[in-house]
Amino acid sequence: MSRSDSLRAAASPAWDASLAHPFVRGLGDGTLDEAAFQFYIRQDYLFLIDYGRLLSLGAARAPRVEWMRRFAALALSVLETEMALHREFAARWGVGDELEAVAAAPATSANCNFLLRTASLGDFAELAAAVLPCMWSYAEIGVALSASATSDRYREWIDMYASEEFGELAEWARSVVDEVDGDAARMAAAFASSCSHEVRFWDAAFAAPGPHPA
Repeated sequence: MSRSDSLRAAASPAWDASLAHPFVRGLGDGTLDEAAFQFYIRQDYLFLIDYGRLLSLGAARAPRVEWMRRFAALALSVLETEMALHREFAARWGVGDELEAVAAAPATSANCNFLLRTASLGDFAELAAAVLPCMWSYAEIGVALSASATSDRYREWIDMYASEEFGELAEWARSVVDEVDGDAARMAAAFASSCSHEVRFWDAAFAAPGPHPA
């Protein structure tokens, strides 16, 4: 079993809860309330800003030049390509200028703080383990929903994360975790914590819809 598979198995309760979350199911069958999706997009936009910072720290701390290049490219891709879809959604809702003015919900702040703290105070192996759940779980969710969705209501979101490009990204992130030298226990803790934050992020979007003006 690869290291990434072992990390996933150890964190299976949170991992499974994320993939089977009612928010995720609602994306697939179209029953997710529009207000909940809007809340999610607003909060995810804020998350992606710090995620770009996280990936930039990955580039700065990576021990291999090839990993430096990929982390740097990913930071740019998040800040341009992935966030562009969020801006498109916001423009349709007439709130395109408000995305960065929304206050971060507690789950968003906690997730971002955990990731940036790990990237700043942990070693690169912990950073790689903390980054992996977001990429890997979203790729699995995208592929699963693409195959099973009974509604096209959230098809644009599903297609982004079901894309071959995003799947390759998840595989690359797994390869970094599998190859990097690092303390197994600390990597497992970082991976498990990241999975738990993912679940809480879905919980917040599903339970507390609506914008939170700053």
